[in-house]
Amino acid sequence: MTASRNSILPIILLGILFFIFGFVTWLNGTLIPYLKIACELSTYQALFVAFAFYISYFVMALPASWVLQRTGFKNGMMLGLLVMAAGALLFIPAAQARTYGLFLTGLFVIGAGLSVLQTASNPYVTIVGPLESAAKRISIMGICNKVAGVLAPIILGAVVLHDADTLVEELAALDAAARSVRLDELAARVIMPYTVMAAALVGLAFFVRLSPLPEIASEEEATHAGKDGGRGSVLAFPQLVLGVAALFLYVGAEVIAGDTIGNYGQSQGIPLSEAKNFTAYTLTAMVLGYLIGIATIPRYITQDRALAISAITGVLFSLLAVFTTGYVSVLCIALLGLANALVWPAIWPLAIEGLGRSTKTGSALLIMAIAGGALLPLLYGALADTPAIGARAAYLMLLPCYLFIGWYALKGHRLRRWG
Repeated sequence: MTASRNSILPIILLGILFFIFGFVTWLNGTLIPYLKIACELSTYQALFVAFAFYISYFVMALPASWVLQRTGFKNGMMLGLLVMAAGALLFIPAAQARTYGLFLTGLFVIGAGLSVLQTASNPYVTIVGPLESAAKRISIMGICNKVAGVLAPIILGAVVLHDADTLVEELAALDAAARSVRLDELAARVIMPYTVMAAALVGLAFFVRLSPLPEIASEEEATHAGKDGGRGSVLAFPQLVLGVAALFLYVGAEVIAGDTIGNYGQSQGIPLSEAKNFTAYTLTAMVLGYLIGIATIPRYITQDRALAISAITGVLFSLLAVFTTGYVSVLCIALLGLANALVWPAIWPLAIEGLGRSTKTGSALLIMAIAGGALLPLLYGALADTPAIGARAAYLMLLPCYLFIGWYALKGHRLRRWG
């Protein structure tokens, strides 16, 4: 199947979707320091924001595949948006009661809706054009996603943490009763933006339902394979299984770079008024990486070579972050966004190549790998809260992640049989 004018409208509509759920996803970078203050949490506890959000992908990916098989991609996208809206509305009672568990429930529901969207949209983008340029199309989607990610923490930070440093000093001086009242006022700040978000998601759901978005072509044709490649189980495809592992480690590294950088900046003595926007710097670096991908893949560089370069760059910036301090170290964490940008777009087509009719199930397994964004940041938080390690040295955990991704780029994705 070749790219044509018929694929332009679906790509535009998908770009809008990627912008919306990119905006929702990267609010977590601001929610973590915000809820850390409002709900009086440790770094480890605050990172359950990432856990609740990303673990929903693991829980919901296979059910999402089942839903899509019955609803089709278009109706599945609409359903995912409505589920996200329901999760956003849960922030209202969570803020009114200042209950961390209810905030986490809302984040889980939002993630559940996103898992349906991701399961539908990623293979869609892969299939609407030539497979060899799939990374380029996914990079375009990534720009939509990450531009939203640049804006999201800045906008939410301006609403809920506009007086961040003054607020922290004020809270330290208050007695228990006055402190509780002030924290209740802080928690209420999140109600308005999430109410607006819920309304926007509902509107977008109906827009998708009424749009001319077509169903995708057959998976066998799109992945250049017969029905199931002659294999009975999706686990018989090494390129997929190893791709799931690589994606698990990548998403963990991506979330660590984007969601811990604000708290890390504070640990380096940088005021919260500055640190609250650091997630936007990481996402800006990712946008730059996506632009590089669009310009170079596949014209100048193959998807697997781009993946290998990304892994090497990730190792380099991780080491520089650990062996420098202050703003330089924080900048190196932000520049991990540059290293991370092309990893998802490169792994996805390499992992599903040749799956045939197993593409939906394989896509669901790849979506389950997003659980790396739930588990690895918690490990980082536990290491960062350990006095003998600290927030800076904890970033050493990124090294094995990037090394495995590099191996997958050079060898793992080429395997077609076990043994």
